[in-house]
Amino acid sequence: MSEIVTPTLKQSALVGRQAIFNRQMEVFGYELLYRDGTDNRANIVDGDEATARVMVNSFLELGIEQISGNGQAFFNLTANLFLGQQYEALPTKNVILEVLETIDPTPAVLEALIQARKCGYKIALDDFVVSDSHRVFLNHADYVKVDVLALSQDELQQQVAILKEFPVQLLAEKVEDHEIYAQCLDLGFDYFQGYFFCKPQIVEGVSLNSNRMAVILLLAKLQDPFIELPALEGLVKNDIALSVKLLRYVNSASVGLPRSVDSISQAIGFVGTERMRQWASLLILAQTGDKPTELMRIALIRAHMCEDLSPLYGGSPGQGFTVGLFSILDAYFDCDMRQLVAELPLAPEILDALLKREGALGTTLERMLAYEQGNWEGCVDSIVEPGKFNAVYWQSVERANTVMETIVQ
Repeated sequence: MSEIVTPTLKQSALVGRQAIFNRQMEVFGYELLYRDGTDNRANIVDGDEATARVMVNSFLELGIEQISGNGQAFFNLTANLFLGQQYEALPTKNVILEVLETIDPTPAVLEALIQARKCGYKIALDDFVVSDSHRVFLNHADYVKVDVLALSQDELQQQVAILKEFPVQLLAEKVEDHEIYAQCLDLGFDYFQGYFFCKPQIVEGVSLNSNRMAVILLLAKLQDPFIELPALEGLVKNDIALSVKLLRYVNSASVGLPRSVDSISQAIGFVGTERMRQWASLLILAQTGDKPTELMRIALIRAHMCEDLSPLYGGSPGQGFTVGLFSILDAYFDCDMRQLVAELPLAPEILDALLKREGALGTTLERMLAYEQGNWEGCVDSIVEPGKFNAVYWQSVERANTVMETIVQ
């Protein structure tokens, strides 16, 4: 009889995450987005058991620091996982257990919530709508997550008014644009979750200001494929802050150069023009200053993912990095992507990827974005297996975190 080998997390499950922000636009934590990858394995029948195994393995294999840093990690749990107390395998620090909207407030479930809070866990009610039957949940919760897209403006105001009578903190889910974010901010929500910070806040008829145009022009010069080493060195050295951060970055342990360097020309000589151009580009974006730090982290994760995945689809790793990094330019500058890239001398294949999602790089970007948004079906194809996306994602998260420690200071 052959031995059954249990897959590791990176082989058996897709696990992504979505940031949750406080009112200061700082990251409060992440909700884990996951799908059990054991659907086709006959030896696991209990879906709750499979889900519990995946979530526990995520901590054992990835670690809480990589998943959520110093923030909170939100886990969706079924009624059976609460009743069976499988959550006790998770640490109490920085873990928030979510009660799914499909769970009914039976006496057993309510007692399980009381027990979980006694153990030190915080409880969040997911997609919660106040009703006579479910109002009792509010006595056993710390956070309430409200799907703001599922309610009209009047309904949302009514729900918030009722919820504020209870000692819970309010989290607005599916905040997809800045208009909804502003409404939720005015209503008094404490936390916000959605893709609004990844989308541009475009104002009709307003052009880029001089500072941002200067950044775009510098990025344009860096992307010139014919740029020579002295010119690249000159561009970097003209910006003192950029020079300091770049040298700090190049000398960091994450880069791993054989010896320390103290000049831009030395740095370019060690790492090469292509890599120096990439690093300078991301450092320039990091200096924009008026966007959430998380947007820079996402840009880096995208860049590293596309760099690793693009060769599998027939694209260049270097161009993949640029596509991933620049995929967030419109959100950085609150400007239409087509207007932005018109200022940049980008290769046709990069332009096709950013504007049309065409070509090898376009496919790479499209699959990567599907994974980022938890659209698992959209990222799975015959070329790259799901486990590869998962492994590349978490490796990219780790690399991005390391870089952020160096450049965001």
